Amino acid sequence: MNDKDFRIAVFDTKPYDRFFFEEENKKYGFDITYFEAKLRPRTANLTAGFDAVCVFVNDELDEQVMDQLHKNGVKLVAMRCAGYNNVNLQAACKFGI
Repeated sequence: MNDKDFRIAVFDTKPYDRFFFEEENKKYGFDITYFEAKLRPRTANLTAGFDAVCVFVNDELDEQVMDQLHKNGVKLVAMRCAGYNNVNLQAACKFGI
């Protein structure tokens, strides 16, 4: 798999997020899709076909979302915030994320 085959869904994005991700991604060429929506149970279906998700502090990664990420093939959750209290770590382990 090359970098262009690695798909990343970035949630809760603002224009400045996109600007900095795009600048840095010039070195790597990942396939990045940006969503203004927060990751929640009702938006987790948007992760279908992605290898990774990048989330922010107000995204919800409870067991229901982790289950959907797993079913959609997501293998990695990247946080762009200092905390991770919005992540159900037990569910992440349970689903191999």
